[in-house]
Amino acid sequence: MTSRIPDFKVIAANQRSSLSAHDVDGFFERARDFGPLWMTLNERGALLFPHVGIAVGGHQIAAVVDAVLASNVDAVIALGVLHARTEELETARVRVANGGDPSREACWGIQGPGLARRKDWEQEFSLDHFCFLWEEAGKTRQRSMPELVMRFPYLAGGHPERLPGIDELESILRTRRTAVIATGDLFHHGIAYGTTPEGARSPEGGGLDLARVAITRGLNILALGQYAAYNRHSVETKSDARDVGQVVRHLIGPFDGRILDLVAEDMTGPYQQPAPSWVAGALVSFQPPA
Repeated sequence: MTSRIPDFKVIAANQRSSLSAHDVDGFFERARDFGPLWMTLNERGALLFPHVGIAVGGHQIAAVVDAVLASNVDAVIALGVLHARTEELETARVRVANGGDPSREACWGIQGPGLARRKDWEQEFSLDHFCFLWEEAGKTRQRSMPELVMRFPYLAGGHPERLPGIDELESILRTRRTAVIATGDLFHHGIAYGTTPEGARSPEGGGLDLARVAITRGLNILALGQYAAYNRHSVETKSDARDVGQVVRHLIGPFDGRILDLVAEDMTGPYQQPAPSWVAGALVSFQPPA
């Protein structure tokens, strides 16, 4: 079937191919401004980074890479967004968003490398920038890298505990020193995403303020474990983290969600739509309660 969104896998690959070594070093240099994020992971919390263009969000992704490598873990569960790039995925997502039973959908469950399940994830881009910076960091690391377990949940539908494949992640957390990280673009806004011209705001014209309020509200809902409400909130704010958010909360339990950094990427080009059309990229910590 024809993709419903631009081919961001190709777009993202082209972005990375244009980077210099200096550019990559710059991401990691800026990442130091966020402080010791590894402490959140060692305390059994989690970190979320965006999959916006690497020039815009590379420093946020690098901060998570650094945090994992500085933490005391030997495994990493990296949860990626599985975008609805086909008619089948999109119609299933709509049915579940409207209250349908996800277990009736063939695409329900968790996918990823090494699993004998569906392979929709092979065309997914949401973890590609992370994998690139992960490999770059590994080139200079003196010790072995933690095992990277990449998983792509789909159709949590308010019940992440029912997802086929969730038992694998629960087992990894029980038996190994594990970091939980995830990607998600938590707010899409503007003409390209169906916002009316009257309601559309540029990032600098109040849009990022709207994003911060909406993302914070979603984090508060998720922190309480109100999965169905979070699913609805994600639809309303056009967050693509509806599934990964629910799985993160299921795995780590209650948390204090904090936005550490917020940026915006223009989307007028990929969607061939007028401004304002943009996506917010947030670096978020899921800190366990004191």
